[in-house]
Amino acid sequence: MVNKLIISNVLHRPIRTAVSVLAVAIEVGMVILVVGLCHGLVDDSAHRMEGVGADILVQPPGASFIIGMSQAPMPIKIADRLRELPRVLAVAPALFLVNSVRSLSVIYGIDMASFNRVSGGFVYYARLPGPPPFQAPYDILVDDIYARANHSKVGQTINLLNHDFRIAGIVEHGKGARMFIPLSTAQDMMGAQERASMFFVKCTDPAFAEQTADAIRTLLPTYSIMPIKEYMGLMTSNNLPGLSYFISAMIGIAVGIGFLVIFLSMYTTITERTREIGILKSLGASKAYIVSAILREAALLTAVGIIAGFLGSIVMRRVLLGLFPTLPVEITWDWRLYAACLALTGSLVGAFYPAVRAARLDPVDALAYE
Repeated sequence: MVNKLIISNVLHRPIRTAVSVLAVAIEVGMVILVVGLCHGLVDDSAHRMEGVGADILVQPPGASFIIGMSQAPMPIKIADRLRELPRVLAVAPALFLVNSVRSLSVIYGIDMASFNRVSGGFVYYARLPGPPPFQAPYDILVDDIYARANHSKVGQTINLLNHDFRIAGIVEHGKGARMFIPLSTAQDMMGAQERASMFFVKCTDPAFAEQTADAIRTLLPTYSIMPIKEYMGLMTSNNLPGLSYFISAMIGIAVGIGFLVIFLSMYTTITERTREIGILKSLGASKAYIVSAILREAALLTAVGIIAGFLGSIVMRRVLLGLFPTLPVEITWDWRLYAACLALTGSLVGAFYPAVRAARLDPVDALAYE
């Protein structure tokens, strides 16, 4: 009986029902997409760094583990000293340039021969005929995701950091950056001749990574030495400055929207149904029955909103990936469940006061209400 009454009440006011469902859907979708975008960016950066194939990362003293934020304070001759250490198979210097036009992106200046020894080489989807890139100082390699996002083709000229580069090849994504230029060109552009931002160190066996890292710390005691496994462990939203606070703030805003809309919807519903509640109480309905009916209606609206939020987040993810292929959005089931629990809890809390208020109405006053 009570379920039929709830469904009847929901269908009787379709506009209010639609607004309430939409608010919950926005709440759920907002939580899923914001968290998915933040985690996607962090995880994508970590996996691309892991994809370089190095076992150890050597950075300058005091450098952040967030790659691409250091300038170029390390002499490139350090690479020769690292190669002399036992169990070191290859060392690749890299110089990072940050391109902030349109979107923030990192460009790697690399020595192709040493980078190939560390990474195993690029997989080319397309490239200029002739010798492998780089054929000229201002040749550039871009990965397939960047090429798809910018409709880039081999031989095309693109402008980066006020320089024109010719796309010499399109490579498979996942090896650090999305763009690669010759190390010497990057050094000239930054005025950092014979210097590098980072050294990628590959061991003869990954099992020797910790021992080799200790040896490098002895050789370079003031430098930041990080095994790739340690780096992967640090690349989480909790370890990135301010990111966890941003996620919490956005979740708080989303939950607040759902709470307020459900509260106002239920409060207005009680006002409009005062006479109906009076009739129910005169027929013997208990306070618990009235509270249960209001909370069940809120739960029904929330459940429909959660489903709509799930579907909306999937659609928005596809839209974002279609418009911005370089923008990863990672949607996981645990955060879907978390978003659903937040929405349901917020809605029930928002509906509780209107439900209690309805249960306390005097049946005589309620029947006389106009």
